[in-house]
Amino acid sequence: MTYNVNDFDSLDVVNSDRNHVWHHLSQHKAYETSDPMVIVKGEGMRVWDAKGNEYLDAVSGAVWTVNVGYGRTEIADAVRDQLVSMNYFAHSAGNVPAALFSKKLIEKMPGMSRVYFSNSGSEANEKAFKIVRQIAHKKYGGKKTKILYRERDYHGTTIATLSATGQLERRAQYGPFVPDFVEVPHCCEYRAQEEADKDNYGVWAADQIEKVILQEGPETVGALCLEPITAGGGVIEPPAGYWDRVQEICRKYDILLHIDEVVCGLGRTGKWFGYQHYGVQPDIVTMAKGVASGYAAISCTVTTEAVFEAFKEDENPRLGYFRDISTFGGCTAGPAAALVNMQIIEDEKLLENVTMQGEYLRGRLNQLKEKHPLVGDVRGKGLFAGFEMVKDRTSKEPVDEATASAVQAHCMASGVIIGRTNRSFETLNNTICLAPALIATQADIDQIVDAIDEALTEVASKL
Repeated sequence: MTYNVNDFDSLDVVNSDRNHVWHHLSQHKAYETSDPMVIVKGEGMRVWDAKGNEYLDAVSGAVWTVNVGYGRTEIADAVRDQLVSMNYFAHSAGNVPAALFSKKLIEKMPGMSRVYFSNSGSEANEKAFKIVRQIAHKKYGGKKTKILYRERDYHGTTIATLSATGQLERRAQYGPFVPDFVEVPHCCEYRAQEEADKDNYGVWAADQIEKVILQEGPETVGALCLEPITAGGGVIEPPAGYWDRVQEICRKYDILLHIDEVVCGLGRTGKWFGYQHYGVQPDIVTMAKGVASGYAAISCTVTTEAVFEAFKEDENPRLGYFRDISTFGGCTAGPAAALVNMQIIEDEKLLENVTMQGEYLRGRLNQLKEKHPLVGDVRGKGLFAGFEMVKDRTSKEPVDEATASAVQAHCMASGVIIGRTNRSFETLNNTICLAPALIATQADIDQIVDAIDEALTEVASKL
């Protein structure tokens, strides 16, 4: 029997979903009195639910993933053909799409050399942490095991990646956490620390990382893990001078620089990777989400040749190599999809489109700021943008989460799906987040911002 995705009873699907599916990030008590949303179709920038409602998706699959848009038959066809030819073999052996995609990916990442495949951003970061820890034992006698992470950054859902996540409510109820993960201060200029040097905030914020290193002992710190632009923590682009100083500090203390590109990678900011805006050379880069635009599960942990070479030795051949495996890192669908995904970005000049439409989006959001006192700060780069909602611009007191949620709900009711910080902080779940597909047009941007404009007006009238 062949399953036809277009042959289903909408009511049966919704009821089956309600009765048997455990949704991500969802309080299911609500589904006792309302229907869960079931998405049944996507095309370009738009999706349709089981009830026939159409939405413009301004967050690329709700979690910033569908970079090249829905309905790409060329990707689906490539995946289908690859699966028929060879669907899976453990990646202790190679396969054709993984080899070809690795070569193409490394061409976009000067200074990087090796690609390790797994199937989610959390897993990619886990691999990076294991690399750092094993190098600590192989090269430093078991020292330099500590991994620094930044307040407000997010690196995944597993216990180890939550141990490296600077978001209190994301971590709540999941401890105790893995030892030797140490937090460094955030670099959000809009909410600069009281004691900060406001005239040179980027360098000052990076210097706070050095202070933590010195407190912990440089001989104990193996890596610094940062997002190029803080994503779910509020769309925070580091200020001028920050990344240069971070690079300098890492080199000074022999600390590996791990950049988490799970959100920003593969064109989201207008370059292939977010870090490429800032002139830094990482030792490890992790990526997922937009690597295959959600057409297949794939993530990558990419390293320099120097990091890779640390695992090639004769002294301890039994235990000295990277003794790790990801079962579905051997699935060929991911790299097959990723190859076509990259080709689409190149052929359709989507990096250029991201830069152009991103500038237009920021301009329109700044117009909202001029019009609505609820908008405190507009941030972002490329087609990755957000704004903080505040009760008062002078005090910068954040609105409560319910207010941001009301803006999101109003946009949804008008047919536009937007994002927001969601149960991440005690008081700063006040950022509206936008990450439309890289194919977005000016008309799409207008529809998104017009919906937010109406929502802000409506929500403000009820405060």
